[in-house]
Amino acid sequence: MLTTTSFSELMHAKNDINELKDTKPSLFKQFIHIIHLTRQMQFKIQYMGNLIMDEDASKFRPTLKDEYVLTVYQKEIAQLKSNDQATDLKQLLSDYRDMGYATLSDLALGVNPEVLVGPAVVR
Repeated sequence: MLTTTSFSELMHAKNDINELKDTKPSLFKQFIHIIHLTRQMQFKIQYMGNLIMDEDASKFRPTLKDEYVLTVYQKEIAQLKSNDQATDLKQLLSDYRDMGYATLSDLALGVNPEVLVGPAVVR
């Protein structure tokens, strides 16, 4: 799927992410931890987003020889979702769903919005 994001949309998302960071620092830190874990394990960010948002993640599910690794990852996601403030993160992800979870993750990690302007492929 191809998504296109304008600079204005990216700035709105960045401001909302910064607000989440300022008002709910523990939730934001947990979210950043999950993004780093996802990247470190070389899983798709779309898979992470689907799990957080309770969407069908089967299309993006990684194929691993050791299911234990996937189980540990899913427990980390479940721990994030069990946070009392997780609805705020879910709302943010929902508000900017069309932008793509990878773009939102990049913004959360501090990537300059100017770099993210334009089309992106969701895989």
